[in-house]
Amino acid sequence: MRVAVCQLNARDDRAANLAAARGQLGRAAEAGADLAVLPEYVDYLGRSSGLPKPEPIDGEFAAFFSAAARELGIWVHAGSFHEAGPDEARTYNTSLVFNRSGDLAATYRKIHLYDVEIPGRVSYQESRTVAPGDQTVVTDVDGVRTGLSICYDLRFPELYRRLAVEGEARMVVVPAAFMMHTGRDHWEVLLRARAIENQCYVVAAGQIGDHDPGRTCFGRSMIIDPWGTVLAQAPDTVGIVTADIDLERLEEIRSELPSLANRRL
Repeated sequence: MRVAVCQLNARDDRAANLAAARGQLGRAAEAGADLAVLPEYVDYLGRSSGLPKPEPIDGEFAAFFSAAARELGIWVHAGSFHEAGPDEARTYNTSLVFNRSGDLAATYRKIHLYDVEIPGRVSYQESRTVAPGDQTVVTDVDGVRTGLSICYDLRFPELYRRLAVEGEARMVVVPAAFMMHTGRDHWEVLLRARAIENQCYVVAAGQIGDHDPGRTCFGRSMIIDPWGTVLAQAPDTVGIVTADIDLERLEEIRSELPSLANRRL
């Protein structure tokens, strides 16, 4: 199974963002990808005043990526978007996964919200405008059990352990818009840790570059094997990279170093 991560620079022009995403999906299909993964907030990453109206999971956003999956004949993980939430003040940060026929295969709402205050550097309260999800999600992608997460979820290892143990995930996906100041030190370390401790493939697609207002994302989208080896990493520009998922390799690692089987808690 070949997977692709699509690295994008979404801004405040939704039509342009969607067109760019569709172009990267086309490149992934041409590269032989069975699954292509897009970043968090793939359709809009800009000022809140220009935020598109939140949509249900069967709205225009879903229709766009459903059509892309069907036309290209690949699985599409559509990063995330602002789904209409539980009240007027809050949306959900939601991932949708479409199969080769364009059917909706899975929906995941981000559980952990980015509420961070670093004096003089960053002040961001995601929970002011986003409601948390409360369900872990694992779905089959061409027979590969695949766990879903979004960006800040990466800092909570208990989520990934649940995906790997209770959900029997062999691969986990992380669409993200990881900020530059944390990404430089933490992005690769955390991704490789989640791969090693859960003996899963980790497929992480990130936003790259500047986004209004005053936000810069780290990029470095990557695909990591269950040993923690980085199989593919995107350079610091918009584009795609691919790698092959080898389930025999995964089972060999789990057999030779049975840390999941040896857990006591």
